[in-house]
Amino acid sequence: MPLIPEEPQIHESAQGPRATPASGRTAPTPRPVPGPRPAAPPRPGRPGPHRSAPPAQRTARDATPTAKPGRPAPAAADSPTAQVQLIPASAEGALDAAEEAVDLLLDSGRAPGDVLVITTGEPHPWATHELSFGEASYWAQHDAGDDVFYADTAVAHRAASRPVVVVAVNGGPETAAVTALSVAHAKSGALLIVCGDPQRINAVIGAGV
Repeated sequence: MPLIPEEPQIHESAQGPRATPASGRTAPTPRPVPGPRPAAPPRPGRPGPHRSAPPAQRTARDATPTAKPGRPAPAAADSPTAQVQLIPASAEGALDAAEEAVDLLLDSGRAPGDVLVITTGEPHPWATHELSFGEASYWAQHDAGDDVFYADTAVAHRAASRPVVVVAVNGGPETAAVTALSVAHAKSGALLIVCGDPQRINAVIGAGV
């Protein structure tokens, strides 16, 4: 049965032997009992293939990721500002490996807006879909900064820096891989994940990227 406003709550007003203040001293005011904390709002979902049916939203988490995505192996060189991780994959499987890395990042607490994905070969399907509505709409979603953003090598230099950059070396000429890794190296704040053929990636990194 709920308490009426005039009826004090027992655990707040009852102070035991100190209910009557001593002479010349004021009894301490009881602290209010904190109520339940409101649930954190869910993060925006990952970009999906259809505008009319956005993907299911993920539950927001406060913790920062401690587990490394995928099966990272030591990279040939480290960025001075970001940790570099290499996930071995074929050119055909690099995009899938990048998607798995993104899923693990989001599941471990990264906000979608923290992640930029760069492709060296075929653009990510989401980028192709959104560009079909025009570049203005595509870049407006980038500027909103509240979701994972996908860009190919040709336009990646226009993207803003983000804490995590994932590169999918999914084909394309050697110059595309060099450009993508150079841009990613400059734009990654905390973590750079590269998915692709280790020999090819190490050759590019060894070339001074």
